[in-house]
Amino acid sequence: MPTPRPDIVYGTAWKEARTAVLTELALRSGFRAIDTANQRRHYVEAGVGEALAAAYRAGIVTRDEVFVQTKFTYQRGQDHRLPYDPAAPLSTQVVQSMARSLEHLGTDHVDSYLLHGPASGYGWSDDDVETWTAIVGERDAGRARLVGVSNVSLRHLLELESTGAERPAIVQNRCFARLGWDRAVRAYCIEHDIVYQGFSLLTANPEVLQHPIVSRIAAREKATPAQVVFRFARLIGMVPLTGTSDPEHMRQDLGSGSLALSADEMRAIESLAG
Repeated sequence: MPTPRPDIVYGTAWKEARTAVLTELALRSGFRAIDTANQRRHYVEAGVGEALAAAYRAGIVTRDEVFVQTKFTYQRGQDHRLPYDPAAPLSTQVVQSMARSLEHLGTDHVDSYLLHGPASGYGWSDDDVETWTAIVGERDAGRARLVGVSNVSLRHLLELESTGAERPAIVQNRCFARLGWDRAVRAYCIEHDIVYQGFSLLTANPEVLQHPIVSRIAAREKATPAQVVFRFARLIGMVPLTGTSDPEHMRQDLGSGSLALSADEMRAIESLAG
């Protein structure tokens, strides 16, 4: 069965006790891609698994129809609720974290497994080399269909490439308009046929949501500014994440794919702050 390739993803961070309810609502609303992480500090991965199981039972989706993405998170990004033995080698931590993820999610594989940020903000370290090798190993063992990285700079990607390791299939970054919508990393992804997922598109860019250009497009299309931003993201080749808890916003975000933006409007939004 080929891996589904989503054009929008539902993010499950910071939902705590509401994770299962909101994830099931997202699936009922039409989302077919779910992002989580085995990082109890910000995610309840087991709650995502509960929602998936409920959706399967209700006949909303089958496992093959949902793109399930999770992440390995270094100890510095965790709290005390670790999904692995912190004394074990990083390669073993990856294997242990994946085993817990599969248990939480009620599946024998995930569609995408990401490194949830490099060990250092300054470059690709020896720890990252070991961890990335182990993540690729999980893919090769059949426990992940695709592998990728999150919260990376262009420097990280170039240094990863320089080690001779294979490039990620997915890059997931917080995306700021004032930084050209992560232009340098997006260009690298386009050049190497890497899927770029953008998160915090709304919360990181309040000035864009309030900009007259976006407001005019929203009024013409009878849409919300958020829908305009999501449509823009999709048209420039980005897969947006949305973590809304509002049922109406879920429907709006899914419906953003039908908005019409001209080439001039695309250029205007892309150059708003970068």
